[in-house]
Amino acid sequence: MPGPVDLCCVLHCHSTYSDGTGSVPQIAAAAAAAGVDVVLVTDHDSLEARRRGEERWHGETLVCVGEEVSPKGGNHYLAFGIEDEVDWRGLSGREVVDAVGAAGGFGFLAHPFSQGSERFPKQGEPMPWHDLDAPGFAGIEVWSLLTDTAEGFASLREAARFLARPLPFLAEPPRRNMEAWDRLCAERPVVGMAGVDAHQFGVRVGGRVPLWLMSYRRSFSFLRTHVLLDEPTTGNGAADRDAVYAALRGGRCYMAVDALAPARGFRYTATGAFMGGEVAAGAELSVGVPRPATISILRDGATVATSSGTELRHDAAEPGVWRVEVTLPDAGGRERAWILSNPIYVR
Repeated sequence: MPGPVDLCCVLHCHSTYSDGTGSVPQIAAAAAAAGVDVVLVTDHDSLEARRRGEERWHGETLVCVGEEVSPKGGNHYLAFGIEDEVDWRGLSGREVVDAVGAAGGFGFLAHPFSQGSERFPKQGEPMPWHDLDAPGFAGIEVWSLLTDTAEGFASLREAARFLARPLPFLAEPPRRNMEAWDRLCAERPVVGMAGVDAHQFGVRVGGRVPLWLMSYRRSFSFLRTHVLLDEPTTGNGAADRDAVYAALRGGRCYMAVDALAPARGFRYTATGAFMGGEVAAGAELSVGVPRPATISILRDGATVATSSGTELRHDAAEPGVWRVEVTLPDAGGRERAWILSNPIYVR
């Protein structure tokens, strides 16, 4: 049987309908140029792109439109599958999640572990999620290209080095993020995804942006979330969007630094289940990667099996949250995170 269809997605992106500098068609073109199949636009408190008919296929790139519900000071929520904007005034984070669910949608906590910038406190105020125990959200932004990187800058020189060569700064997500995700998954299934939080900060002149800090195309090249579909896309924008949403919501997705090496073709299954699914203890876990790498299987955040190569199999003899981390060496020989799977839950 053929394997699942692997779509390369960029999540968490802002257009001119909020504080980005690119139009939705420009964002779609940048995504196509970066080799991205799907871009999920999440403007602050706006679904204007949908109202204007821009949620559709743009050539070879599917644009899906959600909303970043953006209360002051934190509790930002990437909401999908809703028809109208959520009025967050007076709502707690828990109530924002409830409001999205009541509207038939689902969502991910945006940059939930934000701590702000110690070096630039005025420019980098913390924007965390204040109630991680709130029920109802589908998942969290485990790794944020913008927040997790920018909040760690120790100087302007370091920020400039990132803009010149971003890849060396993407060694792995902050350990606090991974540890918190493991704790959440121990309580209930929580989908992990990677967000870019792309704005293409710059100056817009006459419909173009001649000067920017990092273009959409460039930012789309680094950190991605791949979703796995049962069937190929159909060309029907609404149907294909719903298939992408179902895969995201169900945890049939993985995070990848595709700039390190193309990750398409990664697989992680158990007897009778895919990522996001549940199996009984004793099931065999199977991992495959598209090129030789260091593959590690973790149970409840602790490494239980490691192998170098393209495959790893392991019997999940005990209940727990079982996920995969894959690393590759960079040009200097330093091991870096390449692929982070969503868990398979062994009960």
